[in-house]
Amino acid sequence: MLTIENVRMTFFPGTLNARVALDDVSLQLAPGDFVTVIGSNGAGKSTLLNVVAGTLRADSGTVRIDGRDVTRMSDHQRARYIGRVFQNPAAGTAPHMTIEENLAMALERGRRRGLRLGVTNAKRARFRQELTALEQGLETRLGDWVSLLSGGQRQALSLLMATFSEPKILLLDEHTAALDPQRAALVTRLTAEIVERFGLTTLMVTHNMDQALKLGNRLIMMHEGRIVLDLDAEAKSKMTAKGLLAEFEKVKGDALDDSLLQ
Repeated sequence: MLTIENVRMTFFPGTLNARVALDDVSLQLAPGDFVTVIGSNGAGKSTLLNVVAGTLRADSGTVRIDGRDVTRMSDHQRARYIGRVFQNPAAGTAPHMTIEENLAMALERGRRRGLRLGVTNAKRARFRQELTALEQGLETRLGDWVSLLSGGQRQALSLLMATFSEPKILLLDEHTAALDPQRAALVTRLTAEIVERFGLTTLMVTHNMDQALKLGNRLIMMHEGRIVLDLDAEAKSKMTAKGLLAEFEKVKGDALDDSLLQ
């Protein structure tokens, strides 16, 4: 479903500030795989997601989605294949559009848009049904501006919008990091439910090791632009947060990075 082959990405090449963000990274996700990605700051986690999404173009290597080579496609061209939720709850929604307008826009992602009514009664009925599952009371607020919602509500809405067009790949970039613990727990649960419901192939970056161990069927650890640990479902089920820290110590070879303890 998602194949990343020998991808290399360097920031500020040819300068004194040159930094290799991805160093010959290869990764393959089968249909329905839910892979969590951990690593210290600067390990290359978000860069990897940006390369898959097309926000960044790698120096070399290939990215394939469902067998199609998308390496040279822009992020706009890849939109039909990819749903994404960002760390900032404000990033995935249009604040001065209503909830129903945001959902209608998400439903048309990656499709050709003609001069037709954006929100029909049939669509409203679907929106209410889907929003009810979020347990936020948003199904009764279709006409409210998104800017009126709390951070947790906006992130739950972003998650729904990212999956509305049934993407081939779902990218989650620390999508609970900016939320309070209660809202983060809710969005984490909704994530597991939505991914399972739609059978989405998912790549999720997180700094929270407990979350990384709880969600998904596979876990990878990155360090200095490389994948240094890859746990399948069986190995992941036996792993603990303490064990992950021990693995990171082996790789890093010095004091632990505080970002992994969050």
